[in-house]
Amino acid sequence: MGVDPGLSRCGVGVIEGSVARPTVVRAGVIRTDVAAPVAQRLAVLYDELTQVIARDTPDAIAVERVFFNANVRTAMSVGQAAGVVLLCAAQAGVPITEYTPTQVKSSVAGYGSADKAQVAYMVRALLRLTEAPKPADTADALALALCHLQQGVMASTAVQAAVGTGPTRVPRTAPRTVPRSKS
Repeated sequence: MGVDPGLSRCGVGVIEGSVARPTVVRAGVIRTDVAAPVAQRLAVLYDELTQVIARDTPDAIAVERVFFNANVRTAMSVGQAAGVVLLCAAQAGVPITEYTPTQVKSSVAGYGSADKAQVAYMVRALLRLTEAPKPADTADALALALCHLQQGVMASTAVQAAVGTGPTRVPRTAPRTVPRSKS
């Protein structure tokens, strides 16, 4: 499951399958009322994310790492939303991994400075969708899930090469990937 944290719109994307054939289970945004107090909006985000996690039972959650933003107000609200995502994952016992925007763009589009349109195009192509997911928060969440799926395969392959074992011996610190899993 990938989550693009935001207080007004929080992108959520759940995929399953292998790197070669990922498919979308769920994609969309959780919206909160911009006129409501922040605490109430965070509670709505918490409730909605908790429901998605309970319904889709992801094996892992990938979230965009919060980074400094020139707009302090935006950075604060994104940080608050990311905190809710971390809390929901921890309470559900689901491992969570944070990725920088550059890591996600590199993994999905092959270029760390790719723009949103390029990322959305690659998400559409990799998931064999008829059109790019909208709004951009949805495409970003799916990109996070794809990035995590790809990173897990690379980590698993590297560990197998290092210790000479089959696909079942992956250390606890590496992202877990299982065929037909949900990320």
